[in-house]
Amino acid sequence: MAAFLTALDVDQLMAEPTAKVRAEVAEKVAADLSRDTLTSAELALCQSIVRILARDVEESVRASLSRGLRHSQNLPQDIARKLAEDIEDVALPILADSLVLTDKDLIEIVRLGSSEKQEAIAGRPNLTENVTDALITHGEEPAVTVLMGNKTAAITDHSLNHAVTRFADSKPVKEAMVRREKLPTSVAERLVTMVSQALQAHLVSAYDLAPETVAKIVLASREQVTIRLSAGASEDDLNEMVRQMHSAGRLTPSVILRALYTGDIAFFEAAMAARGDVPIANARILIHESSRRGLEALHKKASMPEPLYRLVRAAVDVVDGTGFTGDDRDLASFRSRVITRVLTLTETAEAADADCILDNLWDVLICKSMELA
Repeated sequence: MAAFLTALDVDQLMAEPTAKVRAEVAEKVAADLSRDTLTSAELALCQSIVRILARDVEESVRASLSRGLRHSQNLPQDIARKLAEDIEDVALPILADSLVLTDKDLIEIVRLGSSEKQEAIAGRPNLTENVTDALITHGEEPAVTVLMGNKTAAITDHSLNHAVTRFADSKPVKEAMVRREKLPTSVAERLVTMVSQALQAHLVSAYDLAPETVAKIVLASREQVTIRLSAGASEDDLNEMVRQMHSAGRLTPSVILRALYTGDIAFFEAAMAARGDVPIANARILIHESSRRGLEALHKKASMPEPLYRLVRAAVDVVDGTGFTGDDRDLASFRSRVITRVLTLTETAEAADADCILDNLWDVLICKSMELA
């Protein structure tokens, strides 16, 4: 811990004003300014000395001052800003820790500063949404990677989506985002898609697999993860994710059927509403209307493949006939009943239709053994 400034230090500075002595004085003045017991006169004197030392031509003097003042609440805001705009060795301690800097200061430095300065800001505790938005908009990859690993940073859903778009090709940023404690469901779904694309390219090149085989494996894995994400989402988040998937062409009949057959009725309802371009409340009425004419009409309006209607109706019949609510305790029974119903259908179906039904059922159920880490 630095000693406090004494009259002897002042005498030495007057007699030998070298950079080394000035750096030692800067360190001691910084220690003085960090005390809570200063009188008004002492505080004013220390701040005056700090103003002079902050303009010192020697980097070592300004760096000593910055290190010593990084946690000081008595540091004048204009001096904090001056040190923060200095070269990296001087600026980084202040940027990382000083609470004297305002959001406006931080945002301007993010916009105009170096990658190292952005990275120091990104690691600060309790960053506000305005600062994190500036980092995601203007920051370079290392800073945004640090930001995504900052558990105390407040980041809006809009900014997280912007980060996914801007750093779509950045493995460090995406990996840091995946490890965040909580992500909006719509953001998580987009990340799943990107990771899957990378996995597909790796499998094709590393294992010499047929691209169509790899695509099927990756698609099934991605759909399974997507459904797991939807299971923990609020109704608003689920609807947003489904709309996003539909807009991007990812709300496929396959993922809809998989959701239905794994008991995610809410996803199925939202997906059919999105593909059919009807309000969610109307879709629920059509899906669960007892004659099933509404379900059949919505199936057509949603441009779902005709052979899949038997699968869809079988599952909806089980849902409505058993009062299934998606509870984990009923899930195994639900799946068993659906499979039994579908296998019964294949006994009376035409050969081509039966093959189609069994193929699609297999695609849905095979992923039960493909749990992702």
